[in-house]
Amino acid sequence: MTTKPILIETGDHSHTLFIPEMDEYYHSRFGAIKESLHIFIRNGYEKTNKKDPLHIFEVGFGTGLNALITFMKALQDNRKIFYSGIELYPLEPSVYTQLNYPKILHVDPSIFLKIHELSWDREHRFSNNFTISKIHADFLHYRFTRKYDLVYFDAFGPDKQPEMWEESRLKTIFEALLPGGIFITYSAKGSLRRTLIKTGFRVKRIPGPPGKREIIFAIKPGK
Repeated sequence: MTTKPILIETGDHSHTLFIPEMDEYYHSRFGAIKESLHIFIRNGYEKTNKKDPLHIFEVGFGTGLNALITFMKALQDNRKIFYSGIELYPLEPSVYTQLNYPKILHVDPSIFLKIHELSWDREHRFSNNFTISKIHADFLHYRFTRKYDLVYFDAFGPDKQPEMWEESRLKTIFEALLPGGIFITYSAKGSLRRTLIKTGFRVKRIPGPPGKREIIFAIKPGK
């Protein structure tokens, strides 16, 4: 990306970012926090049968919102989380310091800032419950070195970055998931559903957040 993202207030008053050159938003304009809570927490994190420790991989670290909310849940549930997020275009401090997630979520702003300020490409023990690795890399060429219980797939949309949603990339995710592992995303495209099934996932459409009728939930068969 060559242009600076534009800060936008969404329907629940939380911020998202707009990328003019892609004509794309980082989150739903109906509510960034509502979207993350509904998709990635309620239909991802909370569907993992309280597995502890829980290993999560996020495709599209972006604003750090999903990482922040997952950290808060780890504390609330006293659950040990190992969190990895991959991002090719990390946000600049001039952008992430303007995001209002801490205010709306009633969390110390220094926690959110620290998540962003942690160095890339190394593992950090953020708290007793939360260990995080931010991977500065292109997902198109990324090779998984660990197995995961849950994947938050939060890349830009299939119409904007179709290469991120190709069968070959989804196959690498399938192989990186443990049996019973979950793949959750905001998309409900029929082409994505068919590709995930072809890859080996069991797939279903479930109700989406405000402004979106359905989303896709997929699970790797197994234990």
